[in-house]
Amino acid sequence: MSKFDNKKIMPRYSFIAIVMALIALMVLGKTAYLMTAKRDYWMKVADRVKRDSVSVKPMRGNILSCDGQLMASTLPEFKLYIDFKALHEAKNDSLWKVKVDSISRCLHEIFPEKSPQQFRHDLEIGHKKLSCHWPIWDKRVDYNTYTEVKTLPVFRLAAYKGGFHIEEFNARQNPYGSLANRTVGAMYGAKDTARFGLELSYDSILRGKNGIIHRRKVLNKFLNITDTPAIDGADIVTTIDVGMQDLAERAVIDELKEINGNVGVAIVMEVKTGDIKAIVNMEKCIDGEYREVRNHAVSDLLEPGSVFKTASIMVALDDGVVDTTYQVETGSGVWDMYGRQMKDWNWRKGGFHRISLPRTLEVSSNVGVSRIIDDNYHNNPEKFVQGIYRTGIASDFHIPLPGYSKAHIRMPKKDSHGQWVNWSNTALPWMSIGYETQVPPISTLTFYNAIANDGRMMRPRFVKSVVKDGKVIMDFPPEVVPGHEHICSQKTVKLMQTILYHVVSQGLGKRAGSTSFKVAGKTGTAQISQGAGGYKMGRTNYLVSFAGYFPADAPRYSCIVCIQKSGLPASGGTMSGAVFHNISEGIMAQDIKLDVKDARDSTSILIPDVKDGNILAADYVLSHLGINTNYGWSGSYANGNPIWGTAKKENNKVISLHREKLYGKSHVPDVIGMGARDAVYILESRGVKVSLSGRGKVVSQSLEAGHQIRKGERCQLVLK
Repeated sequence: MSKFDNKKIMPRYSFIAIVMALIALMVLGKTAYLMTAKRDYWMKVADRVKRDSVSVKPMRGNILSCDGQLMASTLPEFKLYIDFKALHEAKNDSLWKVKVDSISRCLHEIFPEKSPQQFRHDLEIGHKKLSCHWPIWDKRVDYNTYTEVKTLPVFRLAAYKGGFHIEEFNARQNPYGSLANRTVGAMYGAKDTARFGLELSYDSILRGKNGIIHRRKVLNKFLNITDTPAIDGADIVTTIDVGMQDLAERAVIDELKEINGNVGVAIVMEVKTGDIKAIVNMEKCIDGEYREVRNHAVSDLLEPGSVFKTASIMVALDDGVVDTTYQVETGSGVWDMYGRQMKDWNWRKGGFHRISLPRTLEVSSNVGVSRIIDDNYHNNPEKFVQGIYRTGIASDFHIPLPGYSKAHIRMPKKDSHGQWVNWSNTALPWMSIGYETQVPPISTLTFYNAIANDGRMMRPRFVKSVVKDGKVIMDFPPEVVPGHEHICSQKTVKLMQTILYHVVSQGLGKRAGSTSFKVAGKTGTAQISQGAGGYKMGRTNYLVSFAGYFPADAPRYSCIVCIQKSGLPASGGTMSGAVFHNISEGIMAQDIKLDVKDARDSTSILIPDVKDGNILAADYVLSHLGINTNYGWSGSYANGNPIWGTAKKENNKVISLHREKLYGKSHVPDVIGMGARDAVYILESRGVKVSLSGRGKVVSQSLEAGHQIRKGERCQLVLK
């Protein structure tokens, strides 16, 4: 073993140590250089390969109908871009020059609004600028269009080679188009923010919560690293019934077109729950078409007219100042009320003269109702208005729709000197017939719904529940309006139900009635005030209404129809009543479920009719179908002749035939009405050759029934 040679080894170790030290110094020097002189450059590089605190939008929740059908949903939309800088860096410019013409032509086929020349011109501008984010199309497109564009030359390459890339957005779609548009709501497409309707009212629930990610670029690709996950929005289940909504919209639009109306409103409410099953707000636009522009059903503060008379009479009956036997003098249809003339609609025909209290509603007498109220409340109008408040028609129902306004019914007040403030002698008479008040249609309907519900006032309900991942996370059960468990005594509500039924069965509301079920309700016609111009400025505008419920003997739905129109004729019973009739008939027809047993009567044939043919085969089939026909075969012959047809047997003897003419074996049988198979079998079994033409059943035979058969004869059968 050799000795360690210190003189040779140590210099080598020293050399290695010096080299490593120099390398370390160079690394430290380079590091210091990068941290000082090159700091700004590398900070910019870092910014290009990472993105911190990037917001991630959640998926917006759906709006569903009462039976789970989509009324508003979120679908992806895309904006299309090309990165010409990435294309250039990938050295694909030559490929672009070769394919740009075909790309332009294909884009024109996808987007015909723009010519191939325009596409080429715009794309070449972006190419010259080496733009990193050049728009291919200036609007959002759906997924199918995006995938179609992605298949084009160059665009089908990877993003870092071809430059094609996208921006994804959550777009709101309404599968049923404009159905219940003002109630369901809409979004500002560019901002993805709610505009109106339930979309806006329940925005915080539908929107969800944004997430946060940071992005790192690795191997020329960005990787998303989640910091806080996005929480998708929940779904809301509305009370809207798509079938009823469509039915109501069509009924309103048809009537508006018929009478050239300006605005049409219809609301359908479920009596027991207060659920809004349909809500229509059609308005005539400048192009003559009807669309939903405003939610008139919840926001229109108009004088309701004669539909308010029901509340006035209810207050008088409930206070006990009158009863149904009360008689009121209406004269010839014109009555002086403190210097102003109150007129009935038929005053030119002589009026109604002396009529009973129920009759005042049946014929909608302005004079009759206003006299009843004024005679009993003139000295104490506060009591009458308090009674109106007691009916609940002026309550705030907290409707979850932007623009909702509760009814405005002013309470008379006196100043310190005992003088009425903003109140006149004529205020009470005109208030009693629906003027001097402002009531939106939703409030009027809620009042009538309470009458149908035996005096129990239900708050209008638009949303039943909030659902997330198939589970109910928030429930909105039916709710009684606080303080209105009973809007009047049970005696009064029963009287009002009877009177409202008579309004339709024998009064002005006949047009709203049905021959299939009972209807109760009240008509209304009122002039619409033009503000400072009063009622007579320019052409007179009218509000014609009908509010009621059906079936009257077991109420299921209540409904109000309000139509605004210019000029005469204007009739709540005829115009709005017709819409009510169509809606109620349509809804009840949808709910009809008949048992097949109901179709039986004394003339019903419950056993299938068996056509002529082999009775053994017929009996076999019927028996295996579980039909106890008591029909079958009783021997091979009857009176020595074969029987083909359906024979009824009793005690194993043939007692009747369904359809048969008996002929001997040497005679041609009657095969008309038989199928081809049976007819051929019968004829050829008797030695007759058969030829066929057509398909179906035998309609004629060349050899008559009963003809004596000769050897080799041929019978031509025609089938249809």
